[in-house]
Amino acid sequence: MATSIALSLDNLPSDPLLLVLSFLDFRDLISCSFVSRRLNELTGHNPLWKRLCQKHWLLTEADKTHRGLAWKELFREYYADLGRYIDYYSTLKKAWDDLKNYLNQKCPRMIASLKEGVREEELDTIEAQIGCKLPNDYRCSYRIHNGQKLVVPGLMGSMALSNHYRSEDLLDIETAAGGFQQRKGMRQCLPLTFCFHTGLSQYMALESTEGRTRSEIFYQCPDQLAQDPSAIDMFITGPNFTDWFTSYVDNVVTGEYPIIRDQIFRYVHDKRCVATTGDITVSVSTSFLPELSSVHPPHFFFTYRIRIEMAKSALPENACQLDSRYWKITNANGNVEEVRGPGVVGEFPVMTPGKVHEYASCTTFSTTSEYMEGHYTFHRLKNKEEVFDVSIPRFHMVCPPFRESMVRSSSVSEVSAPYDDENSSDTDDYEEGEMRGMNMADPGGRCPRHV
Repeated sequence: MATSIALSLDNLPSDPLLLVLSFLDFRDLISCSFVSRRLNELTGHNPLWKRLCQKHWLLTEADKTHRGLAWKELFREYYADLGRYIDYYSTLKKAWDDLKNYLNQKCPRMIASLKEGVREEELDTIEAQIGCKLPNDYRCSYRIHNGQKLVVPGLMGSMALSNHYRSEDLLDIETAAGGFQQRKGMRQCLPLTFCFHTGLSQYMALESTEGRTRSEIFYQCPDQLAQDPSAIDMFITGPNFTDWFTSYVDNVVTGEYPIIRDQIFRYVHDKRCVATTGDITVSVSTSFLPELSSVHPPHFFFTYRIRIEMAKSALPENACQLDSRYWKITNANGNVEEVRGPGVVGEFPVMTPGKVHEYASCTTFSTTSEYMEGHYTFHRLKNKEEVFDVSIPRFHMVCPPFRESMVRSSSVSEVSAPYDDENSSDTDDYEEGEMRGMNMADPGGRCPRHV
C-alpha cells in the first residue's frame, strides 16, 4: 500500500504558489501573509508588489529607482497617503497624464495654467468649511491637480459665435468652495467650472436633494416660465466626477474635440456624417450650447461646424464656386421645414484642388432632437453653365439629458401662454441682433475663427 503523504504549504514549491498569489489583489495578498509563515515570506516577493504598484499607482522602474525603495515599501508608502482613493487613482491619474501629454504637443500654454495637487488636510478643511463631504473621486483628482488658474482659454473647452463666447476653467478647490451653493433650488451644489464671459458653471451635487442625485454633474437652467426663482432645471453632463472627467479627456486626446488656435472646442463629430460628391467631401460636427438653451420654454440651441474639402487629386479644371444651399430640417415630431438661400454665412467659397473651407452656424429647436440634411449648389469656374449639387450628410442634434425642477410653481400653466415654436431655422444667413440668425463669421480677434 502506498504511503500517504500529507501535503502542506511548506512542502509545495515556490513557483506555483507565487503564480497563484500573482492573481490576488493587495487586500488578499495581505490576508495571505497571516495564514502561515511560508505565505508570509512569499507575499513579500518583490515582483508581486511591482505588479500592484503599476496597477494601482502607475509607478515605473524609474519611480522605484528615484525613491530608492523596494516595490512592497513603495506600495505601502503610496497606500498610506492615497489609500482611500485606490479605486479611482489609476483611472484619474492616467486621464490627467494623457491630457497633459496631448496638450503638451497641441497647445502647451494650457499646461502652464494647471495647479499642483492639494494635500489631504486641505480637502478636509474645505469639507468643514462647506459642511458637506466631497466625493472620493473628486478628492482624488484634486490630489493630482488642484484645477487651474483662472485664465482664458479654459481647460474644459470653449465655444465661439460671432457675438457670444464661452470658455470654461476647471476651478481650484478654494474658488469652488467660495461658490458653494446653499440657496433654494441649488442646495449643496459645488461649482466645478466657470466661464468669465457668460458666468456659466457646471455644478456637482454633493447631496441627494431637490431631485438631484449625489455626485451628479449638470448645467443649471432657470425655468423661465415659473414664478419661483428657485425653479431650476438641469442639463445633465455626467453621473459622477470620474465619468465626467475621463469622457471629456477621451474626447480631447482622440481628436474628437478639435483644437483651434490653442483652444479646445467642444464639437462632436459623428464619423457617419461625411458625404462625398465627385471631388468634394462635406463633413459635419455639432455642439449643444446650454447657456443659450432652456427647458421651459423648450428652446434648444445648437451650433454646427461644416468642413468642405476638394480632393488634392482633383483636376484643376474642376475648380468651382459655391452658389447656394438647401436644407431639409426634420424635428422630433416629424415636421419638415425646407430652406434655400445664397452662399453660406455671406460667403461664396471657391474650391480648388486641396482647398478646405470651414464655417459654422447655428440653429434652435423646440424639440429635444432634430436632424438636418441638404446640398450645396456649385458652378464650374471654367463654365458657369455647368451647375451641380454636392450632398450635405444628415446630421443629428440631440439635447443632453435634462431634469425638470421639482419646485416649479403650480400656477405656471395658468399664467403662461402656450409656447409653440415647431419650426427650426437655417441660420446660414446672418441677421444682426437675432439669436436665431447668429453665424460664425470672424469674431474680431477675441475668439478663434473656424477656418
